[in-house]
Amino acid sequence: MSHGDPNNPYGPPGNPQGDLPGYPQQPGYGYPQAPPVDPNAPYGYGYGYGGPGYPAQMPGGVKAARVMLWVIVGLCLIGTVLYSLGAAASNDEDFSSFESSLSDSQNAGIAWGIAVFSLVWAIGAAVLALQVRGGGNGVRITTLVFAIVTAVLGLFPFVFVGIPHLVLGILVAVFVGKSDGAAWFNRPRG
Repeated sequence: MSHGDPNNPYGPPGNPQGDLPGYPQQPGYGYPQAPPVDPNAPYGYGYGYGGPGYPAQMPGGVKAARVMLWVIVGLCLIGTVLYSLGAAASNDEDFSSFESSLSDSQNAGIAWGIAVFSLVWAIGAAVLALQVRGGGNGVRITTLVFAIVTAVLGLFPFVFVGIPHLVLGILVAVFVGKSDGAAWFNRPRG
């Protein structure tokens, strides 16, 4: 039985190089076979948690964002103390006329309101800073929104005092929003 042309790709099975004189025999061609998979080894290059692309430890940008959230907590607590002391000092004075007491009491009320808002903002930043280590994508989105609102509030009502909040809010949003931050918050847990 003849198979026809020896250069026919649809010819007989076997090694096509075996029939050619002058060429060394090769055990196989193509890519080498991959090594066997170790079921106990972590997947990827230095990554664990069940698949490639998921960091085994918190990336540096996310760590920096967490530290910046704690700095925001400290700044808000300082603001709470300062506004509370200012509001308490303005309430203790004896006023001679109705008009001056009305404007000063309004200022004291505004100071108390800012003090309470600053305390609430510090609690929110502390909760987010605590959730960064084990939180999911919801914590990431909440942190992004919190950081953006912090930056906007640092720009608008408190221009001089709010510059640190503006810078910290922008940096937290950038570090949490980067791809390594997304990989950290979207990693499988278990």
